[in-house]
Amino acid sequence: MEQARAHDAYRLAVRVPEQVRASSAPQARGEHTHGEPVELPAPRRTVRRNSVRGQILDALRAALVGGDLAPGEVYSAPVLGERFGVSATPVREAMQQLATEGAVEVVPNRGFRVTERSARELGELAEVRALIEVPVMLRLARTVPAARWCELRPLAEASAVAAAGGDLARYAEADRAFHGAVLALSGNQQLVQVADDLHRRSQWPLVSGPVHGRRADLVADAAEHMALLEALVAKDLAVVQTLVREHFAGAGG
Repeated sequence: MEQARAHDAYRLAVRVPEQVRASSAPQARGEHTHGEPVELPAPRRTVRRNSVRGQILDALRAALVGGDLAPGEVYSAPVLGERFGVSATPVREAMQQLATEGAVEVVPNRGFRVTERSARELGELAEVRALIEVPVMLRLARTVPAARWCELRPLAEASAVAAAGGDLARYAEADRAFHGAVLALSGNQQLVQVADDLHRRSQWPLVSGPVHGRRADLVADAAEHMALLEALVAKDLAVVQTLVREHFAGAGG
């Protein structure tokens, strides 16, 4: 059952390139031969491996957000590696990253279990995000020129397009991109990173299913992005505060 579900979830157009094997020649290992200068190997293998890991991580995140990886289920790196057409190593590395993000937990000798999250946990994340982001957005609303807010309109529109298509994974990325761009105007990179981590955690699926269950939920959530921009342009602090709080509490967007 698990393997069948994994197969359906991972019929993605992700064809990971084969890893480059390191040459066993003395020159490739950096050894001297007959007094000739040492030739250091090009770092292709490392770059390629990181690229594979990144592709797998993106695909796994999309599957998590979309609910294709079910909360409570255990998935093994070798099985998922077979579906992606790669070895278990990049899958395991990607899963370790997801474990640090709270999306999965390690099950010794079995694999990784998708974390079971409750509505209460989602509410707690929304509360923390509001405590961090609302004061920042109110400060930005007072100081950032209207023209800068207008520059973020394409990001808000991108989230609306993803919402209209009902694409959970694509909307999740567009949603995070919009919020990240808003907070980046504060000039505080640490703030942006912390807020992004909280935002990503709020997008992992609940036990009962994905956070955004219907296209209508996504469309309404995306519409709040545009409304927020309009309030920021108008420097309407009361509306900004209300919109941000409702946005977090409503769909975790």
